[in-house]
Amino acid sequence: MFIQTEATPNPATLKFLPGRDVVGAGSVVDFPQAGAAQSAPLAARLFEIEGVAGVFLGSDFISVTKGAVEWPQLKPIVLGAIMEHFMSGAPVMAEDAAEQRGAGESAHADYDGAESEIVDQIKEILDTRVRPAVAQDGGDITFDRFESGVVFLHMRGACAGCPSSTITLQSGIENLLKHYIPEVVRVEQAF
Repeated sequence: MFIQTEATPNPATLKFLPGRDVVGAGSVVDFPQAGAAQSAPLAARLFEIEGVAGVFLGSDFISVTKGAVEWPQLKPIVLGAIMEHFMSGAPVMAEDAAEQRGAGESAHADYDGAESEIVDQIKEILDTRVRPAVAQDGGDITFDRFESGVVFLHMRGACAGCPSSTITLQSGIENLLKHYIPEVVRVEQAF
């Protein structure tokens, strides 16, 4: 098994490409800390490595965020853990968690407010134009809420904590949404 790695715009995060499905097309699962990884044997295994601070599972990639350890020391250990996991045949996600994830839930927060038509347009643009590009960098961006013309988005994976995330939000996504949806005044990160 050959696992490729790619740098991301976030220097604390590397993207690992095992050459096979990780969580399946259109799916992503974010584990910003070890406690959330009980439902994902692969993520739990990665969190056992000293220095791993976050794990993000994409359709065909794994983004790993490091703590204080440097990549030259951490990268070979992470590569070995990913390879061992896939070679063992163990599932990436526990069966019950995979079934819940596959139940048709959207990655975006639900919205039933008066501007639901605008929110549907925002989600459509995020899904077709923004999320595929951000996934190339090992991350994800999802809708949180829309209030008084302001779109609040969650940054996940390599995007969370990335030094260029503010530029991505304001110069890229905000301009795109304002161009297609005049009701959008500003885009901010949701916390």
